[in-house]
Amino acid sequence: MLAAMPPSPSIRPQGAEPPIRDRGDACPGALRLHSAADGHLARVRLPAGDLTVRQAEALADAADRLGDGHLSLTSRGNAELRGLPDGCGGRLAALLRDAGLLPSERHERVRNILASPLAGLDRHTPPDVRLWARELDGLLCASESATALSGRFLFVLDDGRGDVAALGGDVSLVAERGGSGSGDLPGAGRPAGAGGTALLRVGDDPAALRIAGPDAPRAALTAAEAFLTAAAASGSGAWRVRELPDGHGLTARAVAERLRTAGIGCAEVAGEVAAGVAGAGDVTGTPDATGTTYATGAPTPASAPYAGSAPPTASVPYADSSAPGVIEGTDGARALSVLAPLGRLSAAQWRLLTAVAAEDGAGALRLTPWRGVVIPGLSADTAAPRLRELSAAGLITDPDSPWHRIGACTGRPGCAKSRTDVRADATAAVSAGAPVPGEPGQQPALRRLPVYWSGCERRCGHPHGAWVDVLATPEGYRVSVVQPQSTPAPHPAPAAPSAAPCPTTP
Repeated sequence: MLAAMPPSPSIRPQGAEPPIRDRGDACPGALRLHSAADGHLARVRLPAGDLTVRQAEALADAADRLGDGHLSLTSRGNAELRGLPDGCGGRLAALLRDAGLLPSERHERVRNILASPLAGLDRHTPPDVRLWARELDGLLCASESATALSGRFLFVLDDGRGDVAALGGDVSLVAERGGSGSGDLPGAGRPAGAGGTALLRVGDDPAALRIAGPDAPRAALTAAEAFLTAAAASGSGAWRVRELPDGHGLTARAVAERLRTAGIGCAEVAGEVAAGVAGAGDVTGTPDATGTTYATGAPTPASAPYAGSAPPTASVPYADSSAPGVIEGTDGARALSVLAPLGRLSAAQWRLLTAVAAEDGAGALRLTPWRGVVIPGLSADTAAPRLRELSAAGLITDPDSPWHRIGACTGRPGCAKSRTDVRADATAAVSAGAPVPGEPGQQPALRRLPVYWSGCERRCGHPHGAWVDVLATPEGYRVSVVQPQSTPAPHPAPAAPSAAPCPTTP
């Protein structure tokens, strides 16, 4: 039995009062460790999920020498170390600093930049927004005002395929395929066609601002600074754009004034944001001969949802960046995409990924918001054998794997707030062929949705959009479907939830 649930907690329900924040956020970082039931936790920000082989090796060393021998991948493409002992902060900081993972210690918790992980890798080669991410990171680390951002404030940079545009960004940039027109943007010193164009959005404002591509990083930082001004004026202590109270909300129009004052040209673009703005069509499409899964059939966010005056673009079969497998690029290049079961990798699995990147790849790795790793730069000859090797090591390499789209919070014993060991329960359920507790007849209707197991009502790390919520309660696991307000239910939802046995860990 399934029951409808309110929208994801990341989006403020209609009519709800915004929170009043009387303190700074407590998000952990690489220098500010969080005390958990299994030791201390460190969260290492990795803008755009980018890692060099040397940096990846440093994280493996930290997990082995200081942590519990594992790395956790987060829904923002960052890495976490758990089981850290008391007094290890200095050693951890030194290890990360030597690897170039702490370019500015004052900014280490605000470097929250999410970017399309396959940008520039698949055969259609969308605009490489990852270059914007690197420039934005440099601007953030050089900005005194940016130190006031919370550890939860998020920049999202989408390459136009729509894979990350709806993942809850406070400031979002969506690259427009092929740019838009050739005229000058108001107030800009460069034509719109030089380096393409991007659409900038803030929070949930349906309007967007079209800006020249080369101005995108500076525009994103300017929008974040406009948020800080609005938050200070509101007196609410808001951590995120959606938390600003009525009368102090940040809009595209207000950001446009800041951009023009900063000498950044922009044009306001009216548009209605649909719930499926980030969808790239059928994300469960079939793999081609190379093993690449493609998402096709829907216009990119740059066309229909945003630019009402622009003609619809032709459907483009972008590779599905959430699916594991081989990604076919140009000139015979390949990339490997794998997922970590329940978002956790052993140091040995991590070192194997690093070895593949060093020996057969381009010497780099990209972490994804689907708790996966992309390794670019392999040849057609080495990609398939390496993928089989990673599969043998326990990584998810097949879109049809029962582990694909299954996630879980930390649970017991790592989190004292959890009612049970949700990871062990989820593992047992998947092994039994029923990743969603309940009647077997209902399973097919849920296979297209992510399934997330949570040990308490906080649901830490839950997906965005529509997902199946498997929540541990004192009576057992309650199964529900979370639906965004504007997304129709994929199937009828009964009035009452069901509960499956959930042994509560003492």
